[in-house]
Amino acid sequence: MERPMTGWQALASPRFLVSSWPWRSYAYLFSSVPVGVVTITLLFGAAATSAVLSPILIGLMLLPLFPLFGVLIGTTERFRAGLMLVDGIRSPHAAMPAALTVRQKLKFRRREQASMRALGYGFVLGVFVWPFSLALAGLSATILGVTVLAPVIADGDEMGMGPWTLDNAQEGFLFLFTFGPVFYAVSSYLVGVLAAAEASLAKAMLGPRQEELQRNLAELRRSRLDLVDAFETERQRIERHLHDGVQQRIVGLTMTLGLAELDLPEGEGKRLVIKAHAEAEAALADLREAVRGIHPRVLVDLGLEAAIREVADRSPLPTTVAITLPGRLPAPIEAAAYFVVSEALANVAKHAQATHCEVLGRVDGQQLVITITDDGIGGATVGGGSGLTGLVTRLDALGGTLVVDSPPGGPTRLRMECPCQLGD
Repeated sequence: MERPMTGWQALASPRFLVSSWPWRSYAYLFSSVPVGVVTITLLFGAAATSAVLSPILIGLMLLPLFPLFGVLIGTTERFRAGLMLVDGIRSPHAAMPAALTVRQKLKFRRREQASMRALGYGFVLGVFVWPFSLALAGLSATILGVTVLAPVIADGDEMGMGPWTLDNAQEGFLFLFTFGPVFYAVSSYLVGVLAAAEASLAKAMLGPRQEELQRNLAELRRSRLDLVDAFETERQRIERHLHDGVQQRIVGLTMTLGLAELDLPEGEGKRLVIKAHAEAEAALADLREAVRGIHPRVLVDLGLEAAIREVADRSPLPTTVAITLPGRLPAPIEAAAYFVVSEALANVAKHAQATHCEVLGRVDGQQLVITITDDGIGGATVGGGSGLTGLVTRLDALGGTLVVDSPPGGPTRLRMECPCQLGD
C-alpha cells in the first residue's frame, strides 16, 4: 500500500486510526492557535499603528510594508503544512537575482501577488481558522483525556459522563474500554477532516498559480542554460590552454629529443633519449586525442553532421550515418548531440558485442532527433556505468530528452530529442 501523502489520502486509508495521522492532525490544529493569535495581533497592531500615525504621514509609509507580513506568514504556514502535506507547499515566489540590494529584494517581494495572497490567508487564519480549530480539537482532546482518565477520576470522586454516573474505578475502566475506542475513532476522523481541509485551504492560497509555476520553470531553465554556457566557456578555456600551451611545449620537447637523438653517439645515453622521444610522442598523441574529445575542431568549423561522420569513421565498428540537417544549430545543442553520439558509439564498441551500428539524424518540426541503433546483446541503461548520465542532465538543461530502449538480447536503440532553438 502506498504511503499517504496528504491528510485526505490518510483518511481514506484503512490504517488511519493506527497511524500517526490522527496525532499529526491534532498537532496541526493546535499549532494553528498560537500562530493565528500572533498573526492577527501583528496585523491589527500594525493597522492600528498605521491609522494612529497617518496624520503625520508615517502611518501611510507603513502601509506598503503589509505585503511583507504576508511573506512571513506564507513562509511559516508552508513549513507548518508539512504536518498534513508530506510534500509540503511549493513556494510561489520568484527567484531573485543575487545582485539585488536588501531594499530592492524587499521591494521585489512586496509587489508579488503571492505576498498579498499570503496576507489574506493570514487574516483568515487569525479571524476564523484558529478559533474553530481550537474549539473542535480542544473539545475532542478533552473528551478523550477525560475518558482515558475515567478510572482515576471515578476512583476519587463521583464522575458524570453524559447520562452515566461513574462511582468507582471499576465503572471507570468499563466506561473506558466500552466507549474509549468509539470516542477515539469518531474524534480522530473529525479532527482529521478539519486538519485536511485547513491544509487544503493553505495550499490553495499559499501555493503557486499556474502562471507562477510556468515562470519558475522558465527561470529554472534559464539558470540551467547559464550553467551550460559557463561550462562551455570553461571548456573553451581549457581547450585553448591545452592546444596553445601544453601541446606546443610537448611538440618542442619531442623536437629537442629528436635533435639530441641525432647528435648522441651509440650507447646507453642514446637509448634512453630514444625511449624518452617515443614517450613524448605518445603523450602528444594522447593529448591531441584528449583535446579532440573535449571539443573537436571539426564540430566548430563544419558543424554537427561532419563531426558525427568523423567520430563514426574512427569507430572500430562498421557504422552507417544518415543525417539530414537544414543548417547549423546553436553551439550548445550541437555539442550535446555530438557527445551523445560519441558516448553511445564508444559504449557499443566496448560492451554491446555488436557487428553493426546505425546513426540517424533529422529535424522533426522544431526538434532535433538522433537515434543510434546497434545489433548487440542489449541490456544497456542510463546510469548503469554507461557514461550517459551527465549527458542526460545536459540535455535536460536544453529542454531535451534521452531514452534508451535496450531489451536483453538486443537490439539497443538510443533516441535523443532536443529543441533546435535555446529557450523553447
